[in-house]
Amino acid sequence: MKSTMLAVLLLYSLSSQLLLRSAEASPDEVLDTLGKKLRADANYYIIPTEPFTICGFVSCFNTSGGVALEATGESCPLDVVVVKHNPGLPLRFTPVNNKKGVIRVSTDLNIMFSNEAYDSRCPNHSLVWKIDPFSKEETFVTTNGVLGNPGSQTIGNWFKIEKYDDAYKLVYCPNVCPSCKHVCKDIGYYVYKTREMRLALTNVAFKVKFQKTHN
Repeated sequence: MKSTMLAVLLLYSLSSQLLLRSAEASPDEVLDTLGKKLRADANYYIIPTEPFTICGFVSCFNTSGGVALEATGESCPLDVVVVKHNPGLPLRFTPVNNKKGVIRVSTDLNIMFSNEAYDSRCPNHSLVWKIDPFSKEETFVTTNGVLGNPGSQTIGNWFKIEKYDDAYKLVYCPNVCPSCKHVCKDIGYYVYKTREMRLALTNVAFKVKFQKTHN
């Protein structure tokens, strides 16, 4: 009788540990605006959750926005900016382990504009996001990063999606190179030269949702 009870307790303990490990190994899936799972084989818009306020000579009004490409300094590579009045350009997310193709929170991933966002101004530059230290004060998000190949040479190419209240935020805090030293910060936007809103590493998160394109 005692041996039977011990066997049952042992099986219960092992099953509990396996369930716990399974839960720890699978972070929550990221959901789009329709409540469906984000997938690596689909295109999405990054949509701000709060509208922007535009003021003219007579009155102010709210407008939506998105994320797109723009030349803010040198002509190439193009930088990642926030635009108003439209949803921006379609993007794809590629997790470091792309076997199942589902995008999960707190997981290293590459972000890249889809082929539909191809810009003839920089034909020899990739559309993969990476961080670009502009100065000692600001670190902006630009393009011409490397897709995949995790390690010290690509440490600036990896981002994460984290849950943020009732929406999400983008962060830079890669785990692909445990021995590499790097900062961990939210991705927000920085008003550059009084007009462009460039994505950058900031202390204020950019609260966003993900809207699947119609393609």
